[in-house]
Amino acid sequence: MRISYTECPVCQHKNLTPFLVCKDYTVSGENFEISYCHHCQTGFTQNVPDQESIGIYYKSAQYISHTDTKKGLVNQLYHFARNFMLSSKQQLVSQHTGLQQGTLLDIGSGTGYFLDMMKRKNWQVTGIEADEDAQAFAQKNFGISVFSPPKLSELPEKQFDAITLWHVLEHLHDLHGAWAHCSRLLKDAGILFIAVPNHQSPDAAHYQAQWAAYDVPRHLWHFSPASLDFLAEKHGFQIIRKKIMPFDPFYIALLSEKYKGSSLGLLAGAWHGGIALLKGLANVNRSSSVIYVLKKK
Repeated sequence: MRISYTECPVCQHKNLTPFLVCKDYTVSGENFEISYCHHCQTGFTQNVPDQESIGIYYKSAQYISHTDTKKGLVNQLYHFARNFMLSSKQQLVSQHTGLQQGTLLDIGSGTGYFLDMMKRKNWQVTGIEADEDAQAFAQKNFGISVFSPPKLSELPEKQFDAITLWHVLEHLHDLHGAWAHCSRLLKDAGILFIAVPNHQSPDAAHYQAQWAAYDVPRHLWHFSPASLDFLAEKHGFQIIRKKIMPFDPFYIALLSEKYKGSSLGLLAGAWHGGIALLKGLANVNRSSSVIYVLKKK
C-alpha cells in the first residue's frame, strides 16, 4: 500500500507545494515526489510504501546503518567519521543530562555501535530497531538485546534519563506517535536528542534533487529548524541547544556527487562539503544536519 497526502501530516494545513522529484539511488531507481508545507516548513515524501511494505527499500548492501558495509570509499569514510562521532555523542549525552551513567533509550539503534559505546560507559541501555538483521548484528557483536518497535508501548513511563534518535525521526511512519512515546518514556528531567538532515541547508539547495539526504523513500520527512520548533512545541518539548554534525556535509556531498555521476566526485565532494561545513559553523540553522537537544516543558 502507498501513502499520499492532500494536507500536511505534520500540521494539517492544506497550503502544499510540489517541491522536488527525487530518485531512489540506493535500491529501486524509482522516482518520488516531495511536497512542501508553507505553514510548518516540513517536506514529506509522497506515494511512499506503508510501514508493512517499506522494508524492501532498506535491503541493500549499501545501506550502511543496517549492513555495516565497508565497501567503497564513501562507506569507509562513514566508518571513520562514526568512530569520532560515537565519542562526541556520548559526551553530549553526559553533558546535557549531567550524568556519567544513567538509563538510555536509543530509537533506531541500527547495528548497535552507539548502544555499545554507552554500555561501556556504564549506562543501562535499551535499543529499538525495526530491521531484524541489524538487531542480530547488535546481539552477536555486542551482546545487546535490541527490540522491535512494538516494545515501545510496553516500556514503563518515565524510565529514561536520555532518549536518542540519531538520523531516525525522518524514517518513522508514525511521526507524532514517536514524539508521544518520547514524552511518556522520558523522565521529567530527562533529555531528548534528535539528529536530522536540514533540507533548508545551502548544500541541499546546491544539489537539489540529487542531495543525498533526501534518500527517498526511506526518508519520509524532510525537516528544517522551523519544523523541529513546530513539532517540539506541539508535543510539549523545548529546544535548548542546536549543534552541527561536522562530518555530515562531507558524507552527504560525496554521495551527492556520486548520484550526479561527477567525474571529480572526491574533489568536488570535499570542496562542497567544506563550504557546507563553514556555513553550518557560521549559522547552525544552515547546517547540513542538526542535532537538537530538547527537554520537557
